[in-house]
Amino acid sequence: MSGQVTMVKGHSRRGGGWALSGLAWIVGILFVLPVLWMLLTSFHSEENAAKNPPDIAAPLTLDGYRAFFDTGPWPSIANSLTASILSTALVILLAFPAAYALSIRPVKKWTDVLFFFLSTKMLPVVAGLLPIYLFAQSVGFLDNIWLLIILYTSMNLPIAVWMLRSFLSEVPVEILEAASVDGASLTRTLRSVVAPVVTPGIASAALICFIFSWNELLFARVLTGTVAQTAPVFLTGFVTSQGLFLAKVCAASIVVSLPVLIAGFAAQDKLVQGLSLGAVK
Repeated sequence: MSGQVTMVKGHSRRGGGWALSGLAWIVGILFVLPVLWMLLTSFHSEENAAKNPPDIAAPLTLDGYRAFFDTGPWPSIANSLTASILSTALVILLAFPAAYALSIRPVKKWTDVLFFFLSTKMLPVVAGLLPIYLFAQSVGFLDNIWLLIILYTSMNLPIAVWMLRSFLSEVPVEILEAASVDGASLTRTLRSVVAPVVTPGIASAALICFIFSWNELLFARVLTGTVAQTAPVFLTGFVTSQGLFLAKVCAASIVVSLPVLIAGFAAQDKLVQGLSLGAVK
């Protein structure tokens, strides 16, 4: 009798596992389907891309990509790469010792400090747009890539501190005590002892900060012109009074999304390890 009950429970668990797996696949397909549709549309001509209902079996062409590259997107893409990479590097350099102080060597009232970091993300971005614009205008910093680097660093720093603190709280205290006995300084402890242990966490925090910086539009749209224009701002230029050219816009969106996709695929193992490390207590 007990064997039959065990078999029924085993079948029900397997059935539940299959149901959850099927649901996960459905949700994944729903998320990926718009991207695949955009990719397919980017290889259609403007005439076929504008058809309603769309023609899936329409002939493929590279005209959309040729039209996009003819507009000269490279300066904008270079600006986005510069702002995203430099701001991410600054965020990690600043957030790592801050997270160390809030986790392994906690300061007084560290919960208040974390709440302050979190409260900075509660303010609507548009509320700080006008003061920042007036300040940048007064110091001659408009249309300057360094203004975006500073802004992206300050915007992503609270997120990185929160993430790295959860990762650093998992570092065994015994490792730090051994480093202290060996006479290692704080800088050497952070660089040679703590950093290798939380490398997945650093990679996941850096990837998220890079994505947020790359996708930011509002500040870049208002504070830049032609010199420091970023890739998202460049994409908004395709919406003109002449209409929206779907094939060209889809091709531009695919090209602009490639750096984020490449970074995500390159760091996916570290990202999964880092998120798991920060979630396990």
